[in-house]
Amino acid sequence: MLVPVKWLKDYVNIEDINTRELADKLTMSGSHVDSIEEVDKGVSNVVVGKIEKITDHPNADKLVITNIDIGDDNLQIVTGAKNINEGDYVPVALVGSKLPNGMKIKKGKLRGEISNGMLCSAEELGINSDLISKELKNGIYILDEAYPLGKDIKEVLGLKGEVIDFEITPNRPDCLSIIGMARETVATFKKELNIPKVKINNEVDDIKNLVNSIEVLNTELCRRYYTKVVKNIKIEKSPLWLRRRLIESNVRPINNIVDITNFVMLELGQPIHAFDLDKINNKSIIVRNAKEGEKITTLDGVDRKLDTDMLVIADRENPIAIAGVMGGEDSEVTENTKSILIESANFDGRNVRLTSRKLGLRTEASAKYEKDLDPNISELACKRVCQLIEEIGAGEVVKGNTNIYENKLNERELILRPEKVNSLLGLEISIEFMIDTLNRLELKSEIKDNKMFVKIPTFRNDIQIETDLVEEIGRIYGFHNIKSVPLIGSLTKGGKSRNREIQDYIKNSLTGMGLNEITTYSFISPRAYDNINLPGESLKRRNVEIMNPLGEDYSVMRTTLIPNMLDVLSRNYKYGVEKAWAYEIGNSFIPKSLPMNNLPYEIKTLTIGMYGETDFFYLKGILNKLFDLLGTDELEYIVEENHKTFHPGRCANIIYGNYILGIIGEIHPDVLGNYDIKEKVYMSELDLDIISFITKLDRKYNELPKYPSITRDIAIIVDENILAKQIEDIIKDNGGDLLEKINLFDVYQGKQIPSGKKSIAYSIVYRSFKKTLTDEEVSNVHDEIVSNLISELNAELRK
Repeated sequence: MLVPVKWLKDYVNIEDINTRELADKLTMSGSHVDSIEEVDKGVSNVVVGKIEKITDHPNADKLVITNIDIGDDNLQIVTGAKNINEGDYVPVALVGSKLPNGMKIKKGKLRGEISNGMLCSAEELGINSDLISKELKNGIYILDEAYPLGKDIKEVLGLKGEVIDFEITPNRPDCLSIIGMARETVATFKKELNIPKVKINNEVDDIKNLVNSIEVLNTELCRRYYTKVVKNIKIEKSPLWLRRRLIESNVRPINNIVDITNFVMLELGQPIHAFDLDKINNKSIIVRNAKEGEKITTLDGVDRKLDTDMLVIADRENPIAIAGVMGGEDSEVTENTKSILIESANFDGRNVRLTSRKLGLRTEASAKYEKDLDPNISELACKRVCQLIEEIGAGEVVKGNTNIYENKLNERELILRPEKVNSLLGLEISIEFMIDTLNRLELKSEIKDNKMFVKIPTFRNDIQIETDLVEEIGRIYGFHNIKSVPLIGSLTKGGKSRNREIQDYIKNSLTGMGLNEITTYSFISPRAYDNINLPGESLKRRNVEIMNPLGEDYSVMRTTLIPNMLDVLSRNYKYGVEKAWAYEIGNSFIPKSLPMNNLPYEIKTLTIGMYGETDFFYLKGILNKLFDLLGTDELEYIVEENHKTFHPGRCANIIYGNYILGIIGEIHPDVLGNYDIKEKVYMSELDLDIISFITKLDRKYNELPKYPSITRDIAIIVDENILAKQIEDIIKDNGGDLLEKINLFDVYQGKQIPSGKKSIAYSIVYRSFKKTLTDEEVSNVHDEIVSNLISELNAELRK
């Protein structure tokens, strides 16, 4: 928020306060200052001059020689400007003057002719070219009237003073105005607020004779609609004082009517819009939601397509403005305008913000409206516009108004306990100081029964509870004046939950095995389930739909992390990454019922995905090692043949006791085709909540064995469809206490092995922790194992 100090002084007497002090103290009271800028930006020794004569330069076609009267002297200045004429009043930089761009003017010659100074453009005077009219952008700044010759240009153009740039927080829309910052200044410096009295001296005719009807069809989005009419409009350039106020506030002057509406918006914080009344069909206004696909050409000349969520101001046929954002080109005030309808409305902030975002159109008005303005300033702002139009003779104000305001916003009252103030601030502030502070903030307060009853004006919607009032007192007292003291209280030791510790342990373990952690969005496209070949009846297709998705690709909450992992692997594969090993820990979301009545189940899931330098058994080895570290190494891998995401015959469920922990396998070629991956991918998805439940982080250590082990090898021929697990289960069941370890070291099919058979060989380690084993003791156990393998699996010992 740019606040010219000169403008602020119109409402608060701060002549005795320099700008630096003003900025510092307002910052300490809560209005943070971003910067202070000098209006003149370093202009010195530039005066008003009159062009008496212009002659051609004898040695240059593009230069002319001017004779300039500056009052007490007549100067010869050479210039290349094309927009000057004899009799023009112009800014003249004298020899020795300085300009904002760092230029110092010296006496010199241009192509042989003496030049004693320079004629200045607006930009050379430090005036932003975006804030001046088109005719003054390219050339010398031609003054609009005859000013005293030789007078300092800073006085003529008002190039004196400073502008303070305040950072206004979103909860204080009342401070997005000069009057709002004047209130803060009054409270901070204990001054009096002098708000101009709004009075219209002469009103003519009647609004009923000029406007047929005004309707508001959506009073939720348009909380108040206030209008007045001005006729016999004279569109002219604004007075210099008005143009300077706007330029210092970084607003470009346009014409007297538009400039006044902008002036009042800056002064009071209420956006105003003026319609050319003669361009409004049937002289009727309807505030309504736009029709789907309806179009409007806005003031910037752009055709914009609307939807039904947007609020528009319309006549009987078409929209003439987008409510709270920008007016339409068809009802624009032009030099031919004779009557105007002044709109001072209050629109729903959220709707204005969403409309502005959809259209990609952010304006000064929308920036204010989206913060939810006070509807009670609408009438004052409209009348202030009329007052200024009358004062500068730009038109005649018509008697009467339209005021549609169904749900009036009234002042609220809060109770404030003095002891609560001192308790929270750690001070001993007097009740008198509290009441005085609140009253200076226009929070009218009185004390009853040792309680303060505070009336909250409607422009302070940020004050909702008692502690908000405590903050107001604290900031005016000065938080920097509150002495810092050590905290008093007991502290408890924080720590991670068991589940979080297990997750961190898993992450560290997998990272140590060479995998990279990834993080993906929790919402996916419904097409992802088709990509991984999920059957139509699969429970994992029952998902949570997002009400306001970013797009179809992010419209449902995931029930599995496999599509996310495949997306990441596919992206790496397309980028030419030869090897990608990744894991992700994230939530999958399973609805309790559809349609949704309750929050869904959130299942913590671990997904591992790999391609390059790997195979099924490598991934299985990673899982075995991980579960060994988690103290749950007695896993079973049971063949799974019905999971369509995985290759048939190369997929298994991971079982621990009565728990199904997840699945492991090679991704189906059809699925890989959907992700444009031409290499085998191995993946596992695990229920981390169950894993956390069965994890045993406590470690039990045994002493090193005192007695030697005996190793026996066994090679058997079995049917090729016999699983290694079936053989290992028989060995474990019959090995008794002496069995220490089983190692599979060979699987063979080929010569010397009958068709349909395979040879499988194990190394079996026997050991007793009580004594040294004899061959006979080991042979008895070993023979028992062999006997059961032969009888149960129809195995044959290979010799």
